[in-house]
Amino acid sequence: MAQKVTIATVARRAQVSRQTVSNVLNAPHIVREETRRRVQEAIDALGYRANQAARQMRTGRSRLIAVRIEPTRDGINGSVLDRFLHGLTETAESAGYRVMLYTATDAHQEIDVFDDLLGAYDLDAFVLTGTEHGDPRTAWLAGRGVPFVTFGRPWGVPDPHPWVDVDNADGTAQATRHLLATGHRRIGYIGWPLPSSAVGGERRSGWYDTLRAAGIDPGGLHRETVDGIAEGEWMMRELLAEPTPPTAVVCASDSLALGALQAVGAAPGGPGRPAAPVAVVGFDDTPVAAALGLTSVSQPLGTAAARCVDLLTGVLDDHPTDSPVLLQPSLVLRRTA
Repeated sequence: MAQKVTIATVARRAQVSRQTVSNVLNAPHIVREETRRRVQEAIDALGYRANQAARQMRTGRSRLIAVRIEPTRDGINGSVLDRFLHGLTETAESAGYRVMLYTATDAHQEIDVFDDLLGAYDLDAFVLTGTEHGDPRTAWLAGRGVPFVTFGRPWGVPDPHPWVDVDNADGTAQATRHLLATGHRRIGYIGWPLPSSAVGGERRSGWYDTLRAAGIDPGGLHRETVDGIAEGEWMMRELLAEPTPPTAVVCASDSLALGALQAVGAAPGGPGRPAAPVAVVGFDDTPVAAALGLTSVSQPLGTAAARCVDLLTGVLDDHPTDSPVLLQPSLVLRRTA
């Protein structure tokens, strides 16, 4: 019969104390990286698996973090959260946590799910995505003392909670500056309805403020619509029908940008009108954008996920930080701009 692998076995293999092995399993942030790596190599080599029930009794934690999985929508921008979840799962596992996924159609249904999950499982914390103005989810969790972190800023909440966000305004500003540098002066924008979308407002402001700073009046070259390829195409057709249409357009998502590309491809040139193609920039740098050569703004989703886990483990280990994390996106240049 094979010998049972225990913490003591791992400690002997790694040449550390049993307490150090326990720290690597339960509080890895307090262990030096070199020691943590040596212990992890021993764990992997020996095939050691911690007894989760015993660990929960010892630490008072389930080591479970819950996060909502978004609807697939058009299969394009839905992949953005998939990448975030992948990074969150990997980072959480490295910190000794597991991720539980759940679904909800809106914030109020999500609160009902919170109640159900907390009654059925001994969850340690939540990671919330898609924050908005007056978000009821954060108030519900905070009022019950449930630890959480958000991927998205609190948008004016007077008592800020730990959060990680991407500077959306900087992303569209980068796109607009690039278009200005390549000679465009009539740069349109297709985004989400305001004020319902806080993120949409940030992305629009990056475009608008950059044009104003360059001494250019954006005029009426912006359109608002719900997210989708068909909607992006329709809005782009409207912009192309302007007496002096744009020569370039920045979009709040890759779905809208792909719709804009379809409209641009079908638009004939003519007297006083731009010859297709008009330059198009999307947002989120989805796999579809890469496949089609769409210039797009890329979010550092892996880094965002890792920082969410860092903030959350800080809260759970009683050394929280009030410092928000604002990450910078980057513009990925391809053939459309």
